[in-house]
Amino acid sequence: MKGTWAVRGGTAVFTVLRIWLGIQWWNAGINKIGAFDATGFLQGSLAKAQGEGAVVQQWYATFLEAVALPNVELFNILIPWGEVLVGAGLIIGLGTIPALTAAAFMNLNFLLAGTLSTNPMLLTAAFILLLAGGMAYRWGADRFLVEQWHKRDMRKRFFHKKQVA
Repeated sequence: MKGTWAVRGGTAVFTVLRIWLGIQWWNAGINKIGAFDATGFLQGSLAKAQGEGAVVQQWYATFLEAVALPNVELFNILIPWGEVLVGAGLIIGLGTIPALTAAAFMNLNFLLAGTLSTNPMLLTAAFILLLAGGMAYRWGADRFLVEQWHKRDMRKRFFHKKQVA
């Protein structure tokens, strides 16, 4: 736990930030389950790709038009459940690194689609927590999973020595 981020109380600060970020994602997704339709959002993003002051890059608009809109029913499921699962994982500290990666990926896509809102702040928090590494999940379920992983790995090394012929 030594290094740039290893300061007294750092684990507590990163844990609070992780839980706060998890609550933001949980709240963003929980009310969307079963009642979310991304069609209007996607069409609005495509409109932002038009004109001289376009906010959405043309390559991303092409992706939205060719992939996202034709598969909007899939995105209507993936987005809310992705937000809820990321939130739950961050709140309890389970799958923290994959959850942070998914959070950053979703924020990046929302930004590319031309939506500012809280996305830059949430993306920054996810990035900081990714840099924090183990301090981001030290107080969470991942701690116990990592400890069990190392114990199991050590048992394999100890009991499964190579046989000499």
